[in-house]
Amino acid sequence: MQSFGDTLGQVFRAIAANKLRSFLTMFGIAWGVGSLLVLVGLGEGFRSGQHRQLATFGNDMIAMWDATIPALPNQHTGMRPYQFTPGDEAAIRALPEVRAVTGTLQRSDLYQVSAWGNTSGQVWGVEPNFPQVRFMDMAEGRFVDANDLSQRRRVAVLGSKSATLLFPGRPMLGETITINDTSFLVVGRAASISRGNNDGDNQKLYIPLTTMQELFAMKGDNVEQNALTSLQYQPTIKGESDAAKAAVHRVIGERHGFDPTNKDAFDEFDTIQEEHIIGAIFSAMDVFLGGVGIVTLGLGAVGIINIMLVSVSERTREIGVLKAIGATKGSIMAQFFWEGLLLTGISGLIGIGVSAGAMGLMQRFLTGKMPGWDPPRLVPWSAALALGSLVLSGVAAGLYPASKAAAMDPIEALRRE
Repeated sequence: MQSFGDTLGQVFRAIAANKLRSFLTMFGIAWGVGSLLVLVGLGEGFRSGQHRQLATFGNDMIAMWDATIPALPNQHTGMRPYQFTPGDEAAIRALPEVRAVTGTLQRSDLYQVSAWGNTSGQVWGVEPNFPQVRFMDMAEGRFVDANDLSQRRRVAVLGSKSATLLFPGRPMLGETITINDTSFLVVGRAASISRGNNDGDNQKLYIPLTTMQELFAMKGDNVEQNALTSLQYQPTIKGESDAAKAAVHRVIGERHGFDPTNKDAFDEFDTIQEEHIIGAIFSAMDVFLGGVGIVTLGLGAVGIINIMLVSVSERTREIGVLKAIGATKGSIMAQFFWEGLLLTGISGLIGIGVSAGAMGLMQRFLTGKMPGWDPPRLVPWSAALALGSLVLSGVAAGLYPASKAAAMDPIEALRRE
């Protein structure tokens, strides 16, 4: 009885005897596998990049800005403006649908000067929980704390670009800057939260909200001294914004005297809904790109079946000789089955290895170079799908030609030229 080692030996000799044909067949499968993995990896790269881009804006957060109330729905004449107040913030904080809320006051017309430089970045009055809601890390020092807020301290946290402009190559903690000729002590520097050339967030400065309201309050007719520019909040249920938005709209509508169902009265940005939309788009893209890769693999499998059928036809006399000297139907079938499976398996593993290496190089050299996009990466489910498809392709590529070879009558096989 022929051993498994003898069978594999015959398989490798048959593959080596037709080097060009075997190479082209394996190249087709390797290309199909690599295409599947790279295409899905590209989709995941875009998904990851967009997720990272949203994370620089906020962490599971909805932002609302001062807005105007239309006299009638969908009518943009005779609109009445309104501004948020600390009372609005307190009312939202009491809602069970909201787990965190922070108020801000922003000005873009303030001038900052240090002993070594100057800038005119946007100044934000903030509360201590701002970094948790807006997903901002500190590079050094500290952020605004509760004592700064209660005592209206004149302290400032610099964005990474503002720190470079005001203190080029110099230490900044404990140094003094002026904002519109008012002195502030620098207590911290925020980590970079921008990508690529979009560095507007890195040029911001942060001071206590109460200090901002005292020194740089909003100006205009019928504007309260403690008015806020925006309210930003997180829903109690992470990733679910509908209930929280409905509750917040109800509170704001009641407090400012308008119908909360009038969507034109709100100026807001929902990072949760945005991420759901982006996730749905890229999930559809994954399915499409994965389908393209599977079709490519299927075409490769058809090619292998065709090549194996040609191989059976060319080796008819060999099959006849083997059967005449006692080779069993099972051994003939095993030889052609393993030939198809090995061609498919080896070429598939080569495709996985080459594509993983290429994506690894792109991860190393292109990460962070393009805003909103991360380099493609090897996605485990796509690799598992590729391996599963390869197994099915290999079985199909080997089993049918093997059964054709094993079913041959030895006398008829020997009579063929």
